[in-house]
Amino acid sequence: MRLALVGVVSTLIVATAPTHARAQHPSAADTAGIPVEGISFMVYDSTGQPRSFADILQAMDHVDVVLVGESHDDAVGHGVEAQLLYRAAERYGVVGDEAVTKRPVVLSLEMFERDVQYILDEYLDGLITEDQFEASARPWPRYATDYRPMVEFAKAHGIPVVAANAPRRYVNRVSRLGPASLDALSATAKQYLPPLPYPPASKAYAAQFDSLMREMTRPQPTKADSTAKTMQADSAAKAAQADSTTKAEPVDSAAKAPQAGAPTEASPKAPAGEARAMHSSANALAAQDLWDAAMGNAVANALNEHPDALVIHCAGSFHVEKGTGIPERVLYYRPGTRILTVVLEPTEDVGKWQDDKDRGLGDFVVLTKRSQGSG
Repeated sequence: MRLALVGVVSTLIVATAPTHARAQHPSAADTAGIPVEGISFMVYDSTGQPRSFADILQAMDHVDVVLVGESHDDAVGHGVEAQLLYRAAERYGVVGDEAVTKRPVVLSLEMFERDVQYILDEYLDGLITEDQFEASARPWPRYATDYRPMVEFAKAHGIPVVAANAPRRYVNRVSRLGPASLDALSATAKQYLPPLPYPPASKAYAAQFDSLMREMTRPQPTKADSTAKTMQADSAAKAAQADSTTKAEPVDSAAKAPQAGAPTEASPKAPAGEARAMHSSANALAAQDLWDAAMGNAVANALNEHPDALVIHCAGSFHVEKGTGIPERVLYYRPGTRILTVVLEPTEDVGKWQDDKDRGLGDFVVLTKRSQGSG
C-alpha cells in the first residue's frame, strides 16, 4: 500500500514541487505565529525531493486516512498538523465555500484515551464546560498550546474527534504482566481496548523498536549530544516502568519528546536503569503494540462509522514512521484502507535533508524548525 501510494503522490506533485532555493531564500517572516512554508518548515517526499504543503492536500483526495507523526514538543509541528486539519476542512466543504464537494472530516488523537470518549463528546456537543472537560478528560499538560486549537476548531465546525489511545493503566498492566493479563479485565474495561487478543508486532516493527531501545541505552557523551530519538526512548521506558497509580507521563516509545499525561510536566529523561529494564522485558514491545492496536482500531472504527470521510490521526512519530505501527494496524482491522503518512521531523535547518536519517520516514516528511527547548 505504501509503495503504491508513493507512486500516486509522485504523479500528483511533480508539477508543483518547490525548489531548495526557495527554502533557503525566504521572502517573508513568520510574524503571525503560523508556520510559514520555506521558513519554519519544508515538505519533502519519502526520497528527499522537495514538495509543498499543497501537495499533501492534493494527496488527501486519494486516501481514507492521513496518519501524522509528530514530536510532542515540536511547536512548529503542532502548527503544521493544525493547518492540515483546517485546510482539509476547507477543501472538503466542512467550512467555507458551499460550492465545494462535501466530504466529512474526522480528527483522531493519540492524546486522549478511549475511556474519555463520552466526555470529549459531551464537550463537543456543548453539554459541559471547558473547565469540566479538562478536569475530567486527562488532557496532556501542553494541551492548551498544542492540541486545544484543533479541538476547538472541531467543536466550532461539528467535526468528530476520536479519543484513540488505550488507557495507560491497561498498557501498564501489559508491561508488567503481559498481554494475556488483559483477559482478566471486565467487559466494561475491554470496550476501551482493541479486540483481544490484539496482534503482535511485525518483524520490521520489532526490529525498529529494538534498535531504538539499544540507541537509548548507549552512553551519551554530553547533554548537548542528546538526540530526539534518545528522548523518545527514555519516555517509553518511564511509561512502561511506572505504576498506573503514579503521575508519571503515559508516554509511548514513539515520542520524539516526552508525551505527558500528568497534571505537571515530567522530566524528559528517565534513569538509564529503567530503560535497560524495559529493554530486557519481554513485555515492553507488547505494551507498545497495545498502543498501536488501540489507535489503529480506533481509526478503522471511525472510517466505518463515517463512510467516505477523511480521518486525520495525530500520534507520536514512531507509531507512524516507515509504515509500521499504526499503518499496519489500520490495515489489519480494515484491509484495503488507503493510507497517507506525514512525518514531522524537528531539525536545525529545514533546507537540509539528511538521507540517512530522513529517507523513508513517511510518504511526506516535513522538516520543522526546531524551537528552543524542543527535542
